[in-house]
Amino acid sequence: MRQLRPRRPRTVALALLFLLLPVFPRALRAHTPSATFLTLSLTGTNLTGQWDVALSDLQQGLGFDPLAIRALSAEELERRQEGLALDTVSRLELKTGGALLPLNATDYLNVTLNEGEYARVRFAAASLPAVPAVLELNARVLFTIDPHMHGLLRLEHDGKTETAVFNHEHPAHQFSLVSPANKWRQGWTFVGEGVWHIWLGFDHILFLLSLLLPAVLRREGDRWVGVEQFPPAFLQVLKIVTAFTLAHSLTLSLAALSVVQVPARIVESVIAASVALAALNNLWPWFRGKGWLVAFGFGLVHGFGFANVLTELGLARQTLALALVGFNVGVELGQLAIVSVFLPLAFGLRRSWFYQTVTFKFGSAAVVLIATGWMVERMFALRLMPF
Repeated sequence: MRQLRPRRPRTVALALLFLLLPVFPRALRAHTPSATFLTLSLTGTNLTGQWDVALSDLQQGLGFDPLAIRALSAEELERRQEGLALDTVSRLELKTGGALLPLNATDYLNVTLNEGEYARVRFAAASLPAVPAVLELNARVLFTIDPHMHGLLRLEHDGKTETAVFNHEHPAHQFSLVSPANKWRQGWTFVGEGVWHIWLGFDHILFLLSLLLPAVLRREGDRWVGVEQFPPAFLQVLKIVTAFTLAHSLTLSLAALSVVQVPARIVESVIAASVALAALNNLWPWFRGKGWLVAFGFGLVHGFGFANVLTELGLARQTLALALVGFNVGVELGQLAIVSVFLPLAFGLRRSWFYQTVTFKFGSAAVVLIATGWMVERMFALRLMPF
C-alpha cells in the first residue's frame, strides 16, 4: 500500500497568516491615521507654538460618516474643521511650576506638507512671569480627534532643539530647560521613529516583500521552484537588503540636508510605481537575479520618502546629524525584524502550493493592483482607496 504523506493544511495556513501579518496591518481600517506635528518655541518669557494636523484626521474627528462629509459644502466643512482645531488647541495642557498656561489661537490656515493636506494652528501663551525651569506637556486632547495618530514634538529654547514622540498611550512629556538636552534620549527617539516609519509604511513594506518573495525560489524554464538550500536564499536577501539600505541612506541624507529636493507628489508616485513593478516582476520576470539592482535603483526614491518625516520637523543643523543616524538605524532595525520573520517561514513553505500559488502569485497580483491604485491617487491627488 502506498504510504500517504501527512498533510498539514492548518499548520501551513497559520504559518502563512503569520507571514502576511506585517504586510496588511492597516488594510482593514477605513481611515489611515497620519503623523501630527507639534512645535513649541520659548524665547525668554514668551511661549508660542504651532500644531499641524491632517485634514483627514480633522474630518474623522468631526464624527461624521463619509456620506455626511460629502453632503457638507466646502465652506461649512472648512468652518467645522477650523472650530474643532481651535477648540482642541485651547485645551492643550502646558504647565510651568505646576500652573496651567492658558493658550490662545492666533492663526488658522491650510498647508500642504509632504504627507498631504494639513491644517495649521498657531497659538501663544500669555507672557510668563519668569523664565521657566521646567515645561510640562500633556497632549492627550489631540488624540480625542483620532487615537491612532502619531505625534512628533519639537521644542526650541535657548538656541537648542529637543525632540520627542507622543501618542495616545504616552501623551505627556516633561522638559528640563536648565539642564543640557539628553542627546542619547533624542537619538533613541529617532531610532524609534525609524522603526515606526518602516513598520507602518505600507508601501515600503510591500516593496521590500515583493523583492523578497522570489528569494526562496529559482526559475526553472517557465516556472518557479523552491531552492534546495537555505544559504542561496539568505545571500539573495542579504544583497537586496544591503542594496536597499545603501540607496535609501544616500538619498535620505541628501534630502534631509536639503542638498537635493524632489517634489513630494513625484516621490510618492514613483514609490507606488516601484511597488507595482517589483510585484509584477514576480508574475512576468524580466530582471532575473537582479533584484538587488532594482532594490538599489528604487531604494534611491524610497529614501526621499523616508526623509519626509525629518524635513517636516524642521530640525536645526546641529540636531539633524543625530536625527539622520538614529532614524536610519531605526529603519534598518525595522527591516531586519521583517526579514527575520519572513525568510524562515518563506523557506519552510517554499515548495507548498500555498506559497507558490496563493502567497507568491495571487499575493503579487494583489500588490500590483493596490500599488497601481496608489500611483493613480498620488499622481492626480485623488482619494480612491481606504488605505
